[in-house]
Amino acid sequence: MTVGITHFLILGLMLFTIGFGGLALTRRHAVRSLIALEIMFLGVHILFIAFARYHSHVHGQIISLFILAVAAAEAAIGLALLVAFFRTSQKMGLKDMTELKE
Repeated sequence: MTVGITHFLILGLMLFTIGFGGLALTRRHAVRSLIALEIMFLGVHILFIAFARYHSHVHGQIISLFILAVAAAEAAIGLALLVAFFRTSQKMGLKDMTELKE
C-alpha cells in the first residue's frame, strides 16, 4: 500500500479540525488556545507540502517555510505576553486579559 495525496489531505484536514475545535472549545485558557492555533498551522503546513509534492512545484514548500516562521513568531510573542501578564496579575485566563484594555 502506497501513501497517496489523499492520506496527507485527510491528515491535514483532521489536524486543522482538531485545532479549530480546540480553539472553539478553549476560549478561556490562553495556553490551550495557542496550542490549538499551532495545531491548525501544522495542518495547513501538511496540506501545502502535499499539494507541492503532488504538483511537483516548490511554491508550496516555500509557503510552508513562511508558515513555520509565522508560527514560531506567534508562539514566542504569545508566550512572552502570557508570562508578562502572569507576572503582573497572577492570572492566566483570556477572560482576565480584558484588564489590558484599560
